Amino acid sequence: MARAALPVGVVTMWQQARLLERRLETESAVTLVFEPEDWPGHLAGQHADIRLTADDGYQAVRSYSLAGPVEEGRVVFTVQRVRGGEVSTYLCDDLPVGAYVEVRGPVGGWFVWRGSDTRPVMLLAGGSGIVPLQAMVRQRRALGSRAPFRLLYSVRTPEDVIYAEEMIRPPRGDDGVDRALLFTRRALVGSRRPPERIGFADVTAHGWPAEFEPACFVCGPNGFVEVAAKLLTALGHDPHRIKTERFG
Repeated sequence: MARAALPVGVVTMWQQARLLERRLETESAVTLVFEPEDWPGHLAGQHADIRLTADDGYQAVRSYSLAGPVEEGRVVFTVQRVRGGEVSTYLCDDLPVGAYVEVRGPVGGWFVWRGSDTRPVMLLAGGSGIVPLQAMVRQRRALGSRAPFRLLYSVRTPEDVIYAEEMIRPPRGDDGVDRALLFTRRALVGSRRPPERIGFADVTAHGWPAEFEPACFVCGPNGFVEVAAKLLTALGHDPHRIKTERFG
């Protein structure tokens, strides 16, 4: 069961977290399951800081989105390896199961979905921007929410799809979640949609009409977020209902 999150704005102290499991999602993305000492709970869409300390005392801190609700005291991150990135590379390739890192969080209170909200939800993800949006889908499932969700996920190729199993074979409890995969460089064999960036036709076909007044969440690289947010606005969605989170 998901534990209630601390009130927004509360800052927690650093705590030890042990790596319990590592799961390969794609060639460059890895899901890491940690067991912190005393996690305070979090909301879908929030992130946390991970701190690594070398033997010589050197420290590095990075922020990563939480990939789902806390379950049995465990928290989940999905980390995409960044070329030349000292933290992401270590987490993805070198941190052994059973080792400890330090975590602090949750952080952020604006780009979040609360399970009490029953309005339609539209999720637009680019690349690893799927992580906080998938957390919202998983939170919905854990709570047994009936809020209708529509997810548009844009990636380069089929091999780049993070959480492919859940995308292709949705778990029980995901009734009411519609998913659409959009490819920009190479599509699935037999796909009618040519490889291209997200456009009006995609949002019109797979998103909610503006008159439904959905809560819109957009996450991904800068370029994707700019384009997707402009598409939503041009289609009549209220900018105040469009929340964005970007990286890169």
